[in-house]
Amino acid sequence: MDYQKAAKDVLTAIGGKENVVSAAHCATRLRLVIADNKKVNKQALENGEGVKGVFEAQGQLQIIFGTGIVNKVFDAFVKEGGITAGSKEDVKAAAAQKGNWFQRFIKTLGDIFVPIIPAIVASGFLMGIMDALNFMNNNGFAHIDTGSSIYVFATLFANTAYTFLPILIAYSAAKVFGGNPYLGAVIGMIMIHPNLQNAWTVATDGVQTMQPVFGGLYEIPLVGYQGHVIPVMIAVWLMCFIEKRLHKVVPPMFDLFVTPLVSVFVTGYLTLAAIGPVFTTIETHIINGIQWLIAIPFGLGSFVMGGLYATTVVSGIHHMYTIIDLGQLGTYGLTYWLPLASAANVAQGAAALAVALRTRDKKLKSMALPASLSAFMGITEPAIFGVNLRFLRPFIAGSIGGACGALYASIVGLGATGTGVTGIFGILLHLHRPVQYIIAMLIAAAVAFVLSWLFGLKPEQIQPQTAPAAPQQSSESTPAVKAAPKAAEIANDLTITAPLTGNAVSLTETGDETFAQEVLGPGIAIEPTVGKVVAPCDATISAQMGHAVGLSCDNGAELLIHVGVDTVELGGKYFNGSVTEGQRVKAGDTLLTFDMDGIRAAGYKTITAIIVANGEDFASVDRHFGTVQVGDQLLTLRR
Repeated sequence: MDYQKAAKDVLTAIGGKENVVSAAHCATRLRLVIADNKKVNKQALENGEGVKGVFEAQGQLQIIFGTGIVNKVFDAFVKEGGITAGSKEDVKAAAAQKGNWFQRFIKTLGDIFVPIIPAIVASGFLMGIMDALNFMNNNGFAHIDTGSSIYVFATLFANTAYTFLPILIAYSAAKVFGGNPYLGAVIGMIMIHPNLQNAWTVATDGVQTMQPVFGGLYEIPLVGYQGHVIPVMIAVWLMCFIEKRLHKVVPPMFDLFVTPLVSVFVTGYLTLAAIGPVFTTIETHIINGIQWLIAIPFGLGSFVMGGLYATTVVSGIHHMYTIIDLGQLGTYGLTYWLPLASAANVAQGAAALAVALRTRDKKLKSMALPASLSAFMGITEPAIFGVNLRFLRPFIAGSIGGACGALYASIVGLGATGTGVTGIFGILLHLHRPVQYIIAMLIAAAVAFVLSWLFGLKPEQIQPQTAPAAPQQSSESTPAVKAAPKAAEIANDLTITAPLTGNAVSLTETGDETFAQEVLGPGIAIEPTVGKVVAPCDATISAQMGHAVGLSCDNGAELLIHVGVDTVELGGKYFNGSVTEGQRVKAGDTLLTFDMDGIRAAGYKTITAIIVANGEDFASVDRHFGTVQVGDQLLTLRR
């Protein structure tokens, strides 16, 4: 491959070096922040030397070259354009600043809420289970000892995350806003202090105590902020603003006690006296407005939102919906928004399933089938980006199906007891009305499947992609000398063992478009239970990027082991590499270790992709799914 030509092709297609704000690379892609996207010729970029794929994400133009190649192209790129190489953090920061205020706002919401979703999901599931058990017990379907320790403790645990939600939000928000997360947690604690009247008792008991503030200027109700979201975020933003300014002006010898004291006291007073009452009113109007939209007669409002939901996933706006879910849970005890999202996700999965069953193209079928199953589990990105948007018609079919499922959910008043999970497992949040949930999902799936089956693919897209026949050589011509087969071509089938311990799943489970579409090559993913990666074979290290390792195996396979999704943005934090580029390793040698809890707490997945970068050298790649230990058979590469 001509790396210099590849670099020139990229520079020309993106509009020259003047159009580059920042440049870096990870294990597989160039990551560029572009000044003016209108100057980028995407078609020319995709046809460039060595380019395997191009897409935009998180404000970055990402150009896929593959492991072992991208670093050489990057070196040629910065040299050819006279560009100063930046770190991944520089590119991330530049991309964040490049977005408009709304894009930055949506990203901030995602950064705040994604890390706390597991806690919300745990409580939501348990609340749904307890509601179902109570229903069965009260209606004679079951006889449960409600005085047993398991039942009493489970009831206690069920709503814990929602009871102390302001603390979770405050801690996470302080990390995002650059403040001390523990001071943020204190602000969250102040807002639900037991000396304040519990917000959930106001509806029945009324406001018990009023408190004059600002020297008697006006009075505010001494009520807590259980179930509220927006006031907490605003309060913590203010605290971080004050804290960071104080760090700059307070002398170091006084900073340790002056800054925390002033930050917490000033923020706490302003929160209870002004921020809380004002933004609680605003939040209430927003939640009521959304509920009004959902409750438009005959489910028309929900029909529209269910149809548009998948489009908001494409644009990334869906991160803001957590606020809606949590707000509705705090106000109504149920979220009527989650069933709409669940119907939309299931519908996109059904549309992709129709494509998988309809097409005769083996490559498209192998990609669409697991992508559809992933969507049924609530992870729609592989189905949307890898299949449905690619052909557009299935995406439209899925949107219509989602609208129909949401229409039914609205008509029957279906609500969820928690948030964070959709699709098949979403039924655990609807155990109080499981039949209605199943019907809504079946409607969404059936409409999307039928429409996608009938109209999703054009006739030429149904047929398999066939390579043009090789020209036959004339019997009169001099026979060509047949090239000697490579060693890799005459060797037996190769076995790749598991480099991690965990659960082996499809690449579509990563939620990463590049992995799901096998742009970098076929492979498998492992959801690890141990934060350690070992060499699956004797090999030479071809690339080492902290979060990813490339190997040139002695048996002829070229592998990429990529820990997590978008973990390049961590800049090596939580990772500890044990090898260097060019080093020889034996099977079982430690390649890197990583802190699973730290990575997940930072809002990133730890699911690890194992890619066969030279997959075209093999006739097929057999995958072995399920629980695996290090050294177990994982992939079989057949000649």
